[in-house]
Amino acid sequence: MDNLHSLLLSRRTIRKYTDQPVNPDDVKLIIEAALTSPSSKSVRPWQFVIVEDKDMLAQLGKCKPNYATSISNAPLAVVVTADMTKSDAWIEDASIAALLMQLQAQDLGLGSCWVEVRDRYDEAGEPAEDYVRQALGIPEEFGVLCIVSIGYKNEERRPIDPSKLLWEKVHIGKWRADE
Repeated sequence: MDNLHSLLLSRRTIRKYTDQPVNPDDVKLIIEAALTSPSSKSVRPWQFVIVEDKDMLAQLGKCKPNYATSISNAPLAVVVTADMTKSDAWIEDASIAALLMQLQAQDLGLGSCWVEVRDRYDEAGEPAEDYVRQALGIPEEFGVLCIVSIGYKNEERRPIDPSKLLWEKVHIGKWRADE
């Protein structure tokens, strides 16, 4: 990417991927981006599970009934967790790490999709967090925030049009009612 603004405008949710595996050097850069993320009080409560096994990706794609299929379609997924006993800001800390992974993936020419797990449920009505925790052996004290699917794009999406940004949601100086 030429600059951060171009990267931000071009990053779009991608749910369809080719079968091509993600280059190990690119996986390293994506995880490195997550490991550079800031955290409250520099606690760094996050931990990540890299999944490339097709059977496990298919299983994780069933963690909730809607919008998890990108995991099954991807050659790579990263499960984003954080130790809830170490930080009351674990959700924010893990969110920043997940976003940095997505931006790094975009910069490498890869697509990604954030699949929310926290406060979502599987088809049986059980928490998706428990489903993922059990599938991967994640300890109970770790909250499972999301799964980021990553791969070579098998769909194209137009960049965000800056003229369609919702500037009416920006307040300067103090909150103002819509006019």
